[in-house]
Amino acid sequence: MAAWDILIDRKDLRRIEVRPAPDPAPLAEGEARLEIERFALTANNITYGIIGDSFGYWKFFPAEDGLGRIPVWGFAKVVESRVADAPVGLRLFGYLPMSTHFVARLAKGRHGYVDTAAHRAELPPTYNAYAEAPADALDDHRALLRPLFMTSWLLDDLLSEDTGIASLVLSSGSSKTAMGLASLARKRGVEVVGLTSPGNADKLAQFGLYDRVVTYDKLDGLSAKAPACYVDFAGDPQVTRAVHTALGEGLTRSLIVGVTHWQDGGAAGDLPGPTPTLFFAPDQIRKRAAEWGAAELDARFDAALRAFVTESDWLRLTYHTGPDALVAAYGDVLEGRARPDQGHIIRPV
Repeated sequence: MAAWDILIDRKDLRRIEVRPAPDPAPLAEGEARLEIERFALTANNITYGIIGDSFGYWKFFPAEDGLGRIPVWGFAKVVESRVADAPVGLRLFGYLPMSTHFVARLAKGRHGYVDTAAHRAELPPTYNAYAEAPADALDDHRALLRPLFMTSWLLDDLLSEDTGIASLVLSSGSSKTAMGLASLARKRGVEVVGLTSPGNADKLAQFGLYDRVVTYDKLDGLSAKAPACYVDFAGDPQVTRAVHTALGEGLTRSLIVGVTHWQDGGAAGDLPGPTPTLFFAPDQIRKRAAEWGAAELDARFDAALRAFVTESDWLRLTYHTGPDALVAAYGDVLEGRARPDQGHIIRPV
């Protein structure tokens, strides 16, 4: 199939279209053309679209006015290059558009490659980095879980410093990021309560990741060991208010991570208890990279990721090929129809 791009209305994420990619322009010195091999599609990508203007996510892969290219994580291979250190055949993992191809201005650094394009210069370095990625049996799991579990792992790392926390309450408990955090926190002896919709509750309870699973319609009776921390992956102000109210003085910390319930977005207003604060994963990466060094950080994370994959026999990967299948999968993720045990892997061709 000819090259194509997925473009999305930045004001209405339901409006998505497949467009033939323009004929490739000649590469400038320092540029490489990459063919996208595979990527994952999750609720995390929907978050990129929702907060794309305020956090700059639309800037990574620019599109014409009013339209955008939502970033995803996956693998791509250099198919044409005017970069001495990035030969044809080089395989990389990193931030990609939902497309068949893209052009990057690659520069080799101490720990991989960096896209040094001018329009990305002021964006977080974490998202501009590309790691050399020889084929590995875990590549599909890495495409799906590396960005999500990285957030889980960094969250757990942050929260582990707060030794007073006895329990975590996680909204959007069926999201992969919440499940990763639950697995890590319980290993530290922290009680973890997962909040989810009634349709996901039984399935989620079977995974054995949570001490308890509570549905959103039962939040009036929510309880958790004190001191408790609420980690909000949903972004639903009504849920946030209900959790803060139910836990009362037992709630000592509240973190905002994602907005999977994007239709219900909006500020929660004045809340009882602690003021929610935003968790931004790149900040924690920079902190630990400075303290441990990048190589040690990568080694610790890789060990944790491999352990999580080994333990996650409940996870089922679902494969989609081509733009039509991608659009259908995008609709399922956007509207919350993806199952908690399902991971979408997209192959453009």
